[in-house]
Amino acid sequence: MQCSRLDALICEQEHLSSLSRDALEAVQLSGLNRLLSREAGRSGFYKDLPEHLNSLSELHKLPFTTEDDLARRAGGILLTSQSEIRRVLSDATSGTTGLPKRVFYTEGDLENTVRLYMAGLGELIFPGNRVMICFPFSGPFGLGELIAEAIVRLGAQPLKLGSAMRYQDYSAILDGEKPDCFVGMPVQLLSILRVCGKKSLRRALVSGDACPDSVTDACETILGTRLFPHYGSREMGMAGAVTCPAHTGMHLRENHIIAEIVAQDGHVLPAGEFGELVITTIGMEAMPLIRYRTGDLTRILPDACPCGSATHRLDKVKRASSGPDITELDEALYPFPQLVDYRADRIRKQITIDALVKGSINPALLADAAAKALPGFAVSVKVRDVCPEDTALYRGKRRILPDSERLALRRCFPPQLTALFPVPRRHRPA
Repeated sequence: MQCSRLDALICEQEHLSSLSRDALEAVQLSGLNRLLSREAGRSGFYKDLPEHLNSLSELHKLPFTTEDDLARRAGGILLTSQSEIRRVLSDATSGTTGLPKRVFYTEGDLENTVRLYMAGLGELIFPGNRVMICFPFSGPFGLGELIAEAIVRLGAQPLKLGSAMRYQDYSAILDGEKPDCFVGMPVQLLSILRVCGKKSLRRALVSGDACPDSVTDACETILGTRLFPHYGSREMGMAGAVTCPAHTGMHLRENHIIAEIVAQDGHVLPAGEFGELVITTIGMEAMPLIRYRTGDLTRILPDACPCGSATHRLDKVKRASSGPDITELDEALYPFPQLVDYRADRIRKQITIDALVKGSINPALLADAAAKALPGFAVSVKVRDVCPEDTALYRGKRRILPDSERLALRRCFPPQLTALFPVPRRHRPA
């Protein structure tokens, strides 16, 4: 079996003839100490950290960086001049009413992202392929644009579709362009496959949201091939871990990211145990983060990958949630082959599910399965047949949105976007 393409990329970037665990950890310690030295030379957010560590085992002694730090102290974390910034991404903090987080990227940061995309995409995309990109396109150096650039460099043709097309448009693309590969979010892929059929599609890379087993199994059954899950976040440069041909976890770009798994109280967990992913982004030029708590739950797989790679691998990743978890609903609902898509909203202990289906199904079956997945909640399900004009019910990461947050989103976003966050009539403000 061919080793992960990521190994070859790391060897090229770090000028190594071969990659071993010892070599990787030496690269990480050197990169970490370079970062600490740079931070010590200025009066920024990390000014109180030591200038040098003797080993990676000392990393756990450093304090965590949080989402709130990133929202409130972005200027103090930024390590380059504004003139070197090529892209700024901003979103809202947890709860949607907090200050926006801003993440900055230099040209070098963005080039590293494209190179990692090439390593991951190169496992399933080959010269001459046509590739559906179903992530948003938001202008120069946006996520969709960077993926398209990686595909072009691999000698393939990107089809820049975005995430908001109607099913009839996806069907027309599948019939007319005959794409070989799909790149987008997992539930989006399953919805397209269940409405349009796989047609010319053979392989798919999924990222941007949790991919529970029910969705993975359904997609792989229809495609007849294994999915290639990837993991990334804005804080790690939109690219962090890729899947190799062994399909046993996602290989981390460890020359740029030091990963830890921590328990709720913050102590570091050994490989194999699930906890919160913490990252130190030693490869970022504009805004390197030290021990940043991502809020994502996963584990580092303890065994070596069959492909022979020296890099650590992440297991499936999901977002930590204080309320009911939508992935639990996914596991319960997507085994029903009639289900195309659904949206779940919560008002106190009531879960309301609006479902799109293709074919006949009794809503009570979905409601019963959902209630078993979320004990303690009353569940109601509305079902309607999917139409060619329908689009995805979520445009980004999917979660069960409390009514209070939906109201807050409507206050925070401009009027043309508030339609994405409907509020039940009885809860609309006067």
